Amino acid sequence: MKAKEESEGMLKEFQAFAFRANVVDLAIAVALGAAFTAVVTAFVAGLLTPLIAAIFGKANFSGLNFTINHSEFQYGLVINAVITLLMVAAALFFFVVKPMMAIRRRNGQATTPPPPMAACPSCFTEVDLRARRCPACTEKLAAGWGQ
Repeated sequence: MKAKEESEGMLKEFQAFAFRANVVDLAIAVALGAAFTAVVTAFVAGLLTPLIAAIFGKANFSGLNFTINHSEFQYGLVINAVITLLMVAAALFFFVVKPMMAIRRRNGQATTPPPPMAACPSCFTEVDLRARRCPACTEKLAAGWGQ
């Protein structure tokens, strides 16, 4: 009887965990992230990579390599990866981040401004005015130090 009560209690705990709002939100975010990855990958492969090929005359740099003492260094793979990273980052920035920021500004949900900063009197590192110790040089900062 006690084992059944323990298993029911454990099942209720698991249910409370699994249906907690942040777990469900995370699951939705992962699913949307996977779908969005497919869209961004198709955008980069279908539109941006041919654009690079049109400009530079070569769409795929993976064949670029050199050999030293029978060791092949495929620097073209690194170039491809860097170009892909930059194109994906640019696509995300211009087609997701910028429009979302514009929508938030239009709806009055602008991001919070950065905290006021001042130079540390000892090391001149920019420090939040609310700080009581410099994170760079660990100098103790008196109340009202930045005014």
